[in-house]
Amino acid sequence: MARKAAVARLVEQRGLSKVRACRLVGLNRSSMNYRPRRPDDAMLRQRLRELAAERRLFGYRRLGWLLEREGHVLNRKKLYRLYREEKLMVRRRGRRKRAIGTRAPLAVPEAVNRRWSLDFVSDALGDGRRFRLL
Repeated sequence: MARKAAVARLVEQRGLSKVRACRLVGLNRSSMNYRPRRPDDAMLRQRLRELAAERRLFGYRRLGWLLEREGHVLNRKKLYRLYREEKLMVRRRGRRKRAIGTRAPLAVPEAVNRRWSLDFVSDALGDGRRFRLL
């Protein structure tokens, strides 16, 4: 894109021909005249928005499968570009909520054998099978 701008500047300011300006910049003349032609995807975008509204947890791949079932033909990169441009990103789920605030400290026992606890012990047999005991 910067080369096209340089060619336009040379033609405008220096009065050079497009052929000579392209040669100076090192740009092929055919690429200077290139105009991208993308088909109108308005109907496809609308259907993608409708499907995303119906199925909020579906990502772009699953929505693409639904579009394929309806007869729309598009590749993965185009589908992802439309999905991003329409801002249909599925939000990632948050992590597990942690306890808020400080916990109360454990009470100190007054005498011996006043606090009991349970624990699991695990080991393996000679043949590799594992077992756990409470």
